[in-house]
Amino acid sequence: MDSQEFVESVRDEAATPLSRLGSSKALYADTEGEMDDDAVLGAVADRAHFAAENFDGWADEESGEVSELFADAAATERDHAEAAADERGEYDPGEQPAVVTHLGGVSGTAERLGAFVGWALAAGNNADQVVGYFVGQASPRTASTFRAFGDDYDEYVERASDLLADACESADDWDDAVAAAAGAVEADYEAYFETLEALGVNPKPVC
Repeated sequence: MDSQEFVESVRDEAATPLSRLGSSKALYADTEGEMDDDAVLGAVADRAHFAAENFDGWADEESGEVSELFADAAATERDHAEAAADERGEYDPGEQPAVVTHLGGVSGTAERLGAFVGWALAAGNNADQVVGYFVGQASPRTASTFRAFGDDYDEYVERASDLLADACESADDWDDAVAAAAGAVEADYEAYFETLEALGVNPKPVC
C-alpha cells in the first residue's frame, strides 16, 4: 500500500459515515438543533479548539516530521478557533467533541497519523456544511472565511498520508492506520447518530 491507496482505502472503509457527516444533518447535530449563527460558530470553535489541544500533545510525544505536522495542525486549528470566535464576537469553550476524545486515546505513530487523516476527512465535510450554512444566510464574507478551512484539511490528509509511507513498515502497519482512520470517522459519526436520535431526528437518510 502507498499513501494514495491508503486514502482510497479509508474513504472506502468509512464511506457511509463520511457521506452522512457531509450532510446538512451533521451541522444540525453539532449545534444540537440550534441552527443559528452563534451556535454554528460555537461548534466550529469547539472542534478547532479541542483539536489544537490534542495535536499539541501529540507533537510533544512524536518526533521529526510527524511532530512538525501535529504542531502545524495545532497552530492552524487555533487560527480556525480564533476565526470562528472573531465572527461570533465572544467564545468560551464548550464540551470536547467526541471525536477529539477518541483521538486522545490513540497511541502509536502510524495509528495517530491514520486517526489524524480520518479526523481531517470528517472535518473537511464539516467545513463544507459551515460554508453552505453561511451562503444560505446570505453571509458571503463569513462563508469565505470558512471556505479556506477545507484547503487546510486537504493538506493535512496529504501530509499525513505521505508520512505514513515512512511510518508503516509492513502491510499490518498500513491496516492498523486504515483502522485508526476509520475509527476516528466512526467516533464522529456515532456522536452525530446519537445526538440526532436524542433530538428525535432520523440520522440515516442523507439530505
